[in-house]
Amino acid sequence: MKLPGQDAIARQADEHLVTHRVKLPRKLVEHPIRQVGKRLSLALVVLLATAVIVYADHDGYTDNSDGTVDLLDAFYYATVTLSTTGYGDITPVSDAARLTNIFVITPLRVLFLIILVGTTLEALTERTREEWRLNRWRSTLRDHTVVVGFGTKGRSAIATVCATGLRKEQVVVVDPSGKAIDAATAHGFAGVVGDATRSDVLNRAEVFRAKQIIIATQRDDTAVLVTLTARQLNRAAKIVVAVREEENAPLLKQSGADAVITSASAAGRLLGLSVLSPAAGMVMEDLISQGSGLDLVERPVIKAEVGKSPRETEDLVVSVLRGHRVLGYDDPAVGTLELTDRLITIVRASPATQVAPDARPLPRD
Repeated sequence: MKLPGQDAIARQADEHLVTHRVKLPRKLVEHPIRQVGKRLSLALVVLLATAVIVYADHDGYTDNSDGTVDLLDAFYYATVTLSTTGYGDITPVSDAARLTNIFVITPLRVLFLIILVGTTLEALTERTREEWRLNRWRSTLRDHTVVVGFGTKGRSAIATVCATGLRKEQVVVVDPSGKAIDAATAHGFAGVVGDATRSDVLNRAEVFRAKQIIIATQRDDTAVLVTLTARQLNRAAKIVVAVREEENAPLLKQSGADAVITSASAAGRLLGLSVLSPAAGMVMEDLISQGSGLDLVERPVIKAEVGKSPRETEDLVVSVLRGHRVLGYDDPAVGTLELTDRLITIVRASPATQVAPDARPLPRD
């Protein structure tokens, strides 16, 4: 008989077991059943070869029971010999049979043991290898990007930052769903299964050493809690958050977000723009699709551009980042470009124009 609440307690225990688990990208290996099948087939081939060799020279062997060695006796001898059991009831008596045992059957016995023992050892050492990979991954992970949530928004954000040159090894996904993390690891990203509002889960993702944190949760209240926790663990990282409701944006910025993207209103504005001008809508969609067509790129000012106005540069400058201010290209405060400025430009997407995302946090209101 189950007590009231017993199922709930069991579910909580199961959730606790999967919490904090780190999954690294899968290596391209064969399915375990296929590997075992191949090794078993090879072991049977070795057994068959040994039996054939013994039967071919059956006159050089003696059986203590009847003195002769038939095909069944050959298979029996091969089995007990390869397994190192060796009952001694069938023995080689001729010089040729003994030489065959030394130079042929003994190497086959070693090969047979390597196949069987190797399969067992591989199963036993799999966990040790995984722990070694995990420890090595932790020791080398620096200035990476943590993405909380592997839904549509999270996957799109990862695709965008990877299009600018960020390596997959530098992306860690955090999601409470094991299936989502399996999908992330299948794409080559490391993943952490757990609730990102908990500091111990974010610590598993090495968030305190992260360069950028992208928060793309399904709920706005969850996004607030994750932002507070992430900012507490890492004061220097750039935190970008996606929310559904625009009224929650100020709360996210107070919680420590450097930039807040309102997904619902942004999609609505793009819809409205597409109604008013389908061509303008296409251009905007092209700009937010990194790696194809036109791209928005942030880059530093080069020496040849110092002293010029934004309109005199070769690229189409949209804004100028000066200190903690973001100025429009036509803002009188810009004047001429300085070496410490950074430019937001529109460029034609190509491998040469891909730049890694900037690490400097955007100004907070």
